[in-house]
Amino acid sequence: MIYLILSICISSSLFVTFKLFDKYQVNTFQAIVINYLVAFLLGFFFYGNGITFSEMTQRSWMFGAVILGILFIAIFILMALTAQRNGLSVASVAGKMSVVVPVIFAVIVYKEHLSLLKIAGIILALLAVYLTTIKEGTKSFDRKNLLFPALLFIGSGVIDTTIKYIETKYVADGETSIFSAAIFLCAFVIGIIVLTLRRDFKITGKTILGGIALGIPNFYSIVFLLKALRPDQIGDSSTVFPINNVAIVMLTTIFGIILFKEKLSIKNWIGIAIAIISISIIAVSA
Repeated sequence: MIYLILSICISSSLFVTFKLFDKYQVNTFQAIVINYLVAFLLGFFFYGNGITFSEMTQRSWMFGAVILGILFIAIFILMALTAQRNGLSVASVAGKMSVVVPVIFAVIVYKEHLSLLKIAGIILALLAVYLTTIKEGTKSFDRKNLLFPALLFIGSGVIDTTIKYIETKYVADGETSIFSAAIFLCAFVIGIIVLTLRRDFKITGKTILGGIALGIPNFYSIVFLLKALRPDQIGDSSTVFPINNVAIVMLTTIFGIILFKEKLSIKNWIGIAIAIISISIIAVSA
């Protein structure tokens, strides 16, 4: 349980960091790239258990780490854009309602039974994403406001699904941290390629500090989540993911209201309430 609690607290802080990037005009993409370098170095040198770089690249999970690295940097950018343009609560709900994606994957691939209760939870989750993206004074959603939350919703779900699949199939006991480090290394390399193509090399001191501030908690958020997903912990993924996600939704919303004075409309509050209910239903029906 302690790993899950730590993952929840640290993951919630990432949304706050992205909001601060916007406030202090930190170059978000550069900071994200630096964050991945910091996270890789932290995992490789402090938790690598003596593994060499060559040995790491030969692991069976390395190809999966490359795929996840690409997804990580894409979703982190979407998370930042959603937090900055739509608010912390919207970013949190859009990302964490993605629990429906691994649930659907489990039904299709692992032939898990999809009860009526779980179907109701999935439908409510989609409704919650819609309601939390509606801005005050609008009678219908603006597709521009919906784009980033929708992409974040889908992408986060794909990441959760892929992490669990690779962790179960290929990652041995004791390799959780180095597997996480490999993902961060791949994301860093992709980020460097993008920066090179964009010729975006002017990096300021506050961007470096922002990358470090993001990289350390980012590393531990993934490590603790992977540890919480281990069979000897509180339960299977259909239990861990819903508990993790609903707690992050609530905690991030509290942060947004207290730290950034975010104001939510009645529809937004209803959306958040439905989000909590939907994830609870999915957890109970697991």
